[in-house]
Amino acid sequence: MLFLALQVIFFLNLSFANYAFCFIYIGFLLLLPVEIPPLTLLILSFFLGLSIDVFYNTLGIHTAACVLIGYIRPYLINFLTPRGGYDEGAELTVFSLGFPWLAAYASILVVVHHITLFMIEAWEFDTFFLTLLKALCSALFTLVVYFLLQYLVFSRQSK
Repeated sequence: MLFLALQVIFFLNLSFANYAFCFIYIGFLLLLPVEIPPLTLLILSFFLGLSIDVFYNTLGIHTAACVLIGYIRPYLINFLTPRGGYDEGAELTVFSLGFPWLAAYASILVVVHHITLFMIEAWEFDTFFLTLLKALCSALFTLVVYFLLQYLVFSRQSK
């Protein structure tokens, strides 16, 4: 709920030069436990995206992007599994799994989310490169804010 509140209160109308938008709400999906059942993950993804669509007055584009990363997430986690596996109840934070693992995991999901979101929004290939630029700038902005929140929020919990 923290990420949804941050999105609606602080990042709803924030953009840089109309190219970089922060969609920090997907941090909720990124932080869910490894063991979450896939159906539960898809249902949470759907309702998170739907909530954002209500506030942004969009017609399901956030829902579609969230459900897509909810679908991809288990496969990506399996692909990125460390040699020793995951600890039971492991949190997907920078302090529990390290920056390189989290950077790979979060970057892939955020980029997939943003490209999906902006391509559905544009719905045309005439502006493909401009849309791709907006998606990548927004993904970078979102990742920077996500990692800042990781260090600010979870550093206090690990002490």
